[in-house]
Amino acid sequence: QVQLVESGGGLVQPGGSLRLSCAASGNIFSILHMGWYRQAPGHQRELVATITSGGNTDYSDSVKGRFTISRDNVNNTVYLQMNSLKPGDTAVYYCNAEVGLRDGSSWDGSTWHGWGQGTQVTVSS
Repeated sequence: QVQLVESGGGLVQPGGSLRLSCAASGNIFSILHMGWYRQAPGHQRELVATITSGGNTDYSDSVKGRFTISRDNVNNTVYLQMNSLKPGDTAVYYCNAEVGLRDGSSWDGSTWHGWGQGTQVTVSS
């Protein structure tokens, strides 16, 4: 029904920057909220940042002041600008979204909640 496709990961040196993108497609009426999570080897998946349909944002303490989440409601895309990257930011980053599903030109009354496939971010010299 809905697909989330992430891009933008890669290898970067400490102090560098990366911009992740997540594009949602499918039977979308509206996107209620979107977010980024990450999972490092041997660790549980953790929240990085979220953004509501109204643009309200929330960040984990570990990334505040360094990462910025934003969204393009026209293209159903969420971004994560990551600056001043540290080795501790190394993880697979996953996009998450809650979506109201479409029936014709209206909301069908149901929601979809799911994940993208993940994109690897490695911060290393």
